[in-house]
Amino acid sequence: MRILIAEDDLTSRMVLGSVLKKSGYDVVEAVNGAEAWEIMKHDDAPRLAILDWMMPEMDGLDVLHKIRNIQSDNPPYIIMLTAKGEKTDIIAGLDAGANDYLSKPFDTGELRARIGVGVRMIGLQEELVRSRELLIYQATHDPLTGLMNRRAILDRLGEELSRAKRQSGFLMVGMCDIDHFKRFNDRYGHQTGDDVLIEVSHVLQGSLRKYDSLGRIGGEEFLAIIPVNKKIDTLSLFNRLRENVEKKVIETRKGALSVTISIGVACAAKDSNADSVIKAADTALYRAKESGRNRVVLNESCNDTICMAVP
Repeated sequence: MRILIAEDDLTSRMVLGSVLKKSGYDVVEAVNGAEAWEIMKHDDAPRLAILDWMMPEMDGLDVLHKIRNIQSDNPPYIIMLTAKGEKTDIIAGLDAGANDYLSKPFDTGELRARIGVGVRMIGLQEELVRSRELLIYQATHDPLTGLMNRRAILDRLGEELSRAKRQSGFLMVGMCDIDHFKRFNDRYGHQTGDDVLIEVSHVLQGSLRKYDSLGRIGGEEFLAIIPVNKKIDTLSLFNRLRENVEKKVIETRKGALSVTISIGVACAAKDSNADSVIKAADTALYRAKESGRNRVVLNESCNDTICMAVP
């Protein structure tokens, strides 16, 4: 772990650095408050800092205030090093956001103990952040395919519709459905059906741009959201998705299988909302299925295969 020592007194800084280095820590040194702040304001700043209260250019309390004004899920653990022995001074430091304090002259055993407490607290904080991120991921992603789940992809659709209206952009939505998916489950079993879902999701995701969105809307259906900044050939774009799935040999626990998809496409109009766009894409998908599957059908919301602007 990297630890910052901000101390203008050379002797104190050398003693602190020696103790921490012997304990296996990577030490970063600053000789004044301004230098300490320059180090701590970056994303890769040390996770623990020892700040001397009295320093030139900017004192430790000022540095502490600036650090605590940075919004972060993983704020650094800060120990104030001070010759001020009054309780009011100690309270002022803790109220300003210090996690602990150490009085000068310090005892090396006490220093190691307080650093140890800080390292444990940092570990607990990092574990808490990881747990929260995992919960957020689980709440927004499909556990089988890893794509956004129904709620998340519909939320994204609402966001993209709002963005298109603000920026006078274009938005296309494709409802993608695996053809005859029930046959895979009935003939090979649901585990093989899961293999198909996973592989198809990978093909679709790999066929989209980084700013497009893809989610599993339910069962064997996927929703693709494609924002564009100019009129493009809608049919060709979604046909590429269909063709990539058709060409892909899907490897499953029952062997290689051939899979096709049908896609119903809707384009946002000036009065579009999430429900109307989904309904339009569903209607187009139904027509694709009725027309023989393995094809792309555009809803009437798309004009001559060209996506319409959203004013």
